[in-house]
Amino acid sequence: MSILKQKLQALLQIVHELKDEHLNWRQSRQGKLGLLKKQEQLDKHDLQSILKKRSVQIEHEIAAMQTKNSAELVMLKIKYKQDIQDYKQYLNALDQLKGLIQKSYPHLPESIAFTIHHHAKHLLNSMWEENNINNKRVLELELIQLMNSIHEDAQTYPANNAEDSLPANTLKLISRHSLNIPSST
Repeated sequence: MSILKQKLQALLQIVHELKDEHLNWRQSRQGKLGLLKKQEQLDKHDLQSILKKRSVQIEHEIAAMQTKNSAELVMLKIKYKQDIQDYKQYLNALDQLKGLIQKSYPHLPESIAFTIHHHAKHLLNSMWEENNINNKRVLELELIQLMNSIHEDAQTYPANNAEDSLPANTLKLISRHSLNIPSST
């Protein structure tokens, strides 16, 4: 039994040594594990801090964009209000030109005066809706030529004083515009 007892004690000794070795290993690693847990908490805190700062930055950027968009909206409203006012003034001027034609050519059928007026309105609308600046300028020049022609015809009529005369220059200009013939002026 003594051999068995010795072997048993040797086995117990090995088990105790293994347990001691495992305990020593855990104790030696305990500091590192604590440091890792502490570092994980610090990283988590840093990440929360970074996210909080970024959130504040984003809120600031959103507020700045809202302010900028509000200002742009106010400016656009003012611009469009002015555009509407300008457009109304153009329409009033075209109505006055129609009245000038009717006054200068009292024998002229209303349909011709309305046709001239309609053509002028069509040019105005085309000019107003055009997005390409070069095309807009071309239409603007055509409208100016038409309005100038109406004035010239209105001033010329009393000199002619013929009962069957028409605003010839204006009608010729409308024909050229309708056929897309370039103006010689």
